[in-house]
Amino acid sequence: MTYATTTLLLTAPIAAPLATSAAYAAGGLRGRIPRPRPAFALAHRPPPQRAAAPHLSGVATARRHSGSTPPPAAPGGTPWAGPAPAAHPMAPGPAPDSPPAAPGAEPGRLGAWLGLLSPAAILASGAALAVTVPGHGPVTAYGLLLRADALTVWLLLVVGAVSLLACAAGPAHLAQERTDARTARRYHLLVHAFLAAMSAAVLAANLGVLWIAIEATTIVTAFLVGHRRTRASVEAAWKYVVICSAGIALALLGTVLVYYAARQAGIPEATALDWPTLTARAHSLDPAVTRLATGLVVLGFGAKAGLAPLHAWLPDAHSQAPAPVSALMSGVLLSVAFAGLLRYKTVADAALGPHYARTLLAGAALVTLALAAALLLAQRDGKRMLAYSSMEHMSLIALGTAVGTPLALTAVLLHIAGHGLAKTVAFCASGHILHLRGTSLIGRVRGLIADVPVLGVCFGLAVLALLGLPPFSLFPSELGIFRAGFTARTGGWAVAAALPLMLAAFAAVAVRTARMLLGPGTHGPASGGEHGRRLGAAAAAPLTAGLLACAALGVATGPLTRLLSTAGEVIGGR
Repeated sequence: MTYATTTLLLTAPIAAPLATSAAYAAGGLRGRIPRPRPAFALAHRPPPQRAAAPHLSGVATARRHSGSTPPPAAPGGTPWAGPAPAAHPMAPGPAPDSPPAAPGAEPGRLGAWLGLLSPAAILASGAALAVTVPGHGPVTAYGLLLRADALTVWLLLVVGAVSLLACAAGPAHLAQERTDARTARRYHLLVHAFLAAMSAAVLAANLGVLWIAIEATTIVTAFLVGHRRTRASVEAAWKYVVICSAGIALALLGTVLVYYAARQAGIPEATALDWPTLTARAHSLDPAVTRLATGLVVLGFGAKAGLAPLHAWLPDAHSQAPAPVSALMSGVLLSVAFAGLLRYKTVADAALGPHYARTLLAGAALVTLALAAALLLAQRDGKRMLAYSSMEHMSLIALGTAVGTPLALTAVLLHIAGHGLAKTVAFCASGHILHLRGTSLIGRVRGLIADVPVLGVCFGLAVLALLGLPPFSLFPSELGIFRAGFTARTGGWAVAAALPLMLAAFAAVAVRTARMLLGPGTHGPASGGEHGRRLGAAAAAPLTAGLLACAALGVATGPLTRLLSTAGEVIGGR
C-alpha cells in the first residue's frame, strides 16, 4: 500500500464527516423539500367519508373524530406528534390530506443520501485497512498524528456499521417529530461532527490528540442530547456536560502525569505522548507516577464509557436524546471511550505489569454491574432500561479486559461489535414505540407485536440479542468471556461474582420486554380498533439490517477472524 493510499484511508474517516457537516452548515439543501414520509402507515385505508379536512392538523382531527384529547406528552416533555386522521386517536403519523410538515422536516432524497456518505466512508476505509493491517502491521500518516493498527481497524468497522444504521434511521425520526428545516440541518451537522470526533479518537496515535477528540464528542453530543429543547432534555444535557467534563478533567490530569513521567525518563518532547513509543519505553517510566496516572485515566475515561462511579449521566442522556443519537452514544461512543482507556492500559501493563490495571477494571466492572442490575430491577421506563443495559454490557467488556487472556480479549472485541449493532436496533425501535404510543413507560405499552408486527419483532429480537441468546454475536462473546475467566489463573473470582448479577439483569430486561411485546393490541381488531398499523420500509430497513449483521457475526466471523485475534494482541500490549 502506497503512502498516498494510506494517507487517504486514514484521513477519510475524519474528513468525510467534516465535509458532510460543512455541507449541511452551508444550507445547500434549502430547495423545495418533499413532504416527509411517515414511519407508520395504515394497514387498511380508512373510509373516504372519515378523511380529514385539509385545513385541520392531526391533533385537531383526532379531537373532532374522537372527542378526546391527545395522549400525554412523552416523559421529559417531548411533544406528542399527533395521529393520522380517521385512524385510532393513538395512531401516529402525518395525515395524507393535512398540510405538509414544516420544510426541512426531512432533508429529501438528496439530504438522506448525503447523510449516508460519511458513515459509508468510515466503513469503507475500515474495510480497506482490514485487508492489509493484520498481515503487514500498523500504518501511519502525517508523521505521528494518525495511526491504524488492528484495534483501530476493528473500531472503525464498528463505528461505520453502527453510524450507517443510525444515519439511515435519522430521517424517519425527524419526520415523526415534525422538525423544522433549521433544526434538521443543525441535527445533521452535529451528528456528522460527532462521527468525525469519534473517528479522530480511534485513529489518534498521540494521547493528547486522543483526549481532545474524546472531549470534542462531549461538546457535540451535549447539543444533541438537548435537541428537543424541553426542560428534561436540557437538564439531561447539562448533567451530561458536568459529569463527563469532570471525568475528562481527571483523564487530562492523568495524561499530564504520563507526559511528566515520559519527559523524566528522557523521551523526547515530540514523542512523549505517542503511545507506541511510551509502550516501548515503559520500563523507564516512574512507577508511582504511572500508577497514579492510570487510576485517574480509568476514572476519567470510565465516566465516558458509562462505568461507575461517574455513570449518572448515562440514563438521563440516553432517555432524552433522539433515538438515533442514543443509538450512536450507546453503540459506539461508550466503546470508543473505553478503547481510549485501553491505550493507556497498554502503557501501564508494560510499566507496572498487568495486575494493577486489571484490578482497577475488575473492580469498576463489578460495581457498575451491581448498580445496573439493581436499577434494572426497579426500572419502569423503556429507554432508561436500555441505558442501564448499556452499563451492564460495558461492565462485561471491562470484566473481559480484566481477565486479559487472548480468548477473553477476542471475545471483548466481538462483544463491542455485537452490542453496538443490537443496541442501535433497540434504541431506534424504541423511538418508533415512543411515537406510536406517546410514552416510553413500560406499563403503558402493551401488545406491540399484535399492533405493529415488524416493529414488535425487531425490538424483541434486539432485546434477545442484548440478553446474549443465540444466534446473535453476544452469545459467543459472553460465553468466551466467562469461559476465559473460569480457566484463567486470575479473574475467576470476578467472573463468579458477576454471574448472579448478570442473571438478575437478564430476568429484569426479559420480563419488562415481554410485557411490552405480548398481549392483545390496542389498535387491531382484537381490541376493537378499526385499522392496524405497519412500519414503513424506510424505517424497517435499518432495524432488519442491524439484526442480520449481528446474527451473521454470531454464526461466523469469516474474514474478520485474523483481524480479531491481532486486535486482541494489541489490547494485551503485545
